Amino acid sequence: MSKKPGPLAPRLTALRLAHITDGGPEALESHDNYEGERFASADLSERDLAGITFSECELVDLTAHSTELRGASILDTRIERLNAPVLSAARSRFRDVEITASRIGSAELFESDVRSVHFSHCKLGFVNLRGARLEDVLFTNCTIDELDLGGASVKRVAFVDTQLTGIDVTRATLADVDLRSLELRSITGLEGLRGATINSYQLAELASVLAANLGILVEE
Repeated sequence: MSKKPGPLAPRLTALRLAHITDGGPEALESHDNYEGERFASADLSERDLAGITFSECELVDLTAHSTELRGASILDTRIERLNAPVLSAARSRFRDVEITASRIGSAELFESDVRSVHFSHCKLGFVNLRGARLEDVLFTNCTIDELDLGGASVKRVAFVDTQLTGIDVTRATLADVDLRSLELRSITGLEGLRGATINSYQLAELASVLAANLGILVEE
C-alpha cells in the first residue's frame, strides 16, 4: 500500500530586488505608492500611513509602534528588524514578502490577505488574523505567543523550528496546514483543526482534550 502523502508545503516566491534607491521615511504619506525604494533606520510610530503601498521595496530597522497601516499593501518587499510593539494593519495585503529578525508585540491583521510570506527569526506576541486569508505562509525559527486564526481561511501553512504557545482555530477552514513541529500547548476551537496535520505524539497529548470536546468520559 502506498504511503499517503503529507501536507503540501508552502509555495514561496523568492524575492529578486534590484535597482533599489534610498527613500526618505519622513516623506511617506498615507495612500501613496512607493516602488523600488529602501526605507531604513527611522521611527514611524503613531503616523497615519493607512492605505500605503510598498512594491519591490526594503524596509530595514524601522520602528512602527501604533503606526496606522490599515488597508496597506506590502508587495514583493523585504522587511528586516522591524520593531512594532503594536502593529495596526487590519485589512492589509501582504504578497511575496520576507519578514526577518523582527519583534512584533500585538499584530492586528484581521481580515487581511497574506500570500507567499516567510517569517524568519521573528518574535511575535499576539497575532490577530481573524477572518484573514493565508496562503503559502512559512514560519521559521520564530516564537509566537498567541495565533488567532478564528474564521480564517488557511492553506499551505507550515512551522519549522518555531515555538507556539496558543492557537485559536474556531470556525477556521484549514488545508495543508502542517503543525507537526509544534508543541500544541493550548488550542481553542478543536473542530477547526480539520485539514491540519499533526503527529502521533501530539495526538496522544491532545487525547484528553479531544475526548472532552466529544463528550467522552475516560475512566480507569
